[in-house]
Amino acid sequence: MRRLWLIFAQSATVALGVLFVVSLLRPELLPWRNAGNGSVLIQEVAPRTGTPKLTPLNIAAKKAMPSVVNVFTSKEVPAPSQQMLDDPIFRHFFGDRPDAQPQRQSSLGSGVIVSREGYILTNHHVVEAADEIEVALADGRTASAKVIGTDPETDLAVVKIDLPDLSAITFGRAENVQVGDVALAIGNPFGVGQTVTMGIISALGRSHLGINTYENFIQTDAAINPGNSGGALVDSNGDLIGINSAIFSRTGGSLGIGFAIPVSLAKQIMEQIIQNGGVTRGWIGVEVQDITPELAESFKLPFSSGTMIAGVLRGGPADLAGVKPGDILQEVNGKPVKDSAAMLNQISALQPGKMAALKIQRNKADMMLQVNVGKRPKMEQN
Repeated sequence: MRRLWLIFAQSATVALGVLFVVSLLRPELLPWRNAGNGSVLIQEVAPRTGTPKLTPLNIAAKKAMPSVVNVFTSKEVPAPSQQMLDDPIFRHFFGDRPDAQPQRQSSLGSGVIVSREGYILTNHHVVEAADEIEVALADGRTASAKVIGTDPETDLAVVKIDLPDLSAITFGRAENVQVGDVALAIGNPFGVGQTVTMGIISALGRSHLGINTYENFIQTDAAINPGNSGGALVDSNGDLIGINSAIFSRTGGSLGIGFAIPVSLAKQIMEQIIQNGGVTRGWIGVEVQDITPELAESFKLPFSSGTMIAGVLRGGPADLAGVKPGDILQEVNGKPVKDSAAMLNQISALQPGKMAALKIQRNKADMMLQVNVGKRPKMEQN
């Protein structure tokens, strides 16, 4: 009996050792991946090696569609004030409604099941101010959802439902996405039901669009229409590469220019929301502007990349580190700063309370400054 027990103990020790080594060196070989201190388990593909295999698009769609849900929201709209009801112009257009009551306003969008625990990733603007959220699954089941947290600055939100046997999507990798790749957009456009459209990746890293505070969009010409917001953008293998967020349109319909939040950013924000209920970002207290060719010529700069410090908050982290207006910020922790949008993303990814190295140019001389990163103040919502 003792011998059997020793054999069992040794086998268990060896198995645990192998599991530890694999999880440390090759986590993609495991059938699961722990995303963030055990808070939520997600499925993620391995990094691409060699020439990717082409998968029939119907197989890719069949793989991803069960993970995409319809999101129906409603909120109470206050009744018109008595002063408005008494206004003759209001009465002319809306009639006499002395007993007007608060009305309920409904809207729709899409979402993506990211874990079997019931977490769903969608857009902030889909669930914003909603007091009732209902989720309809592709298999016909419905459930009420509660908001776990939202991030208006990236237009992302996480909601949760309690249903068994959920089909979680497989996360792709941002580094595998290339311009020209085939992409499928899955969602619920105009409330007609789950729909799949096809296009290609038109561009990567789109910013300066004025849509969100933090922008690093995937641009696609797959048809994205109202109701698609929060839905999945998947690759030809059916793996998630983005969350559909916005369209460029003068009519409200698709004109072949749609924008999706890349999976790398969506995953980062999702994990923070699930763990902490919100997102914490780094901040140094500066106002910046892009270095245009004209600005570079005016300041006789040999380059047109980086950002110029236009203002420094008195008493803020940058001010205490010695940063001054007119400095050219070139690198953050050794990573080159391309423009103001890239700088904002790089600073936000820093951990508050930690030191960061800033490479600046002042009076044509390079300098290294150490800044104690602060916590970005919450954005005030209207």
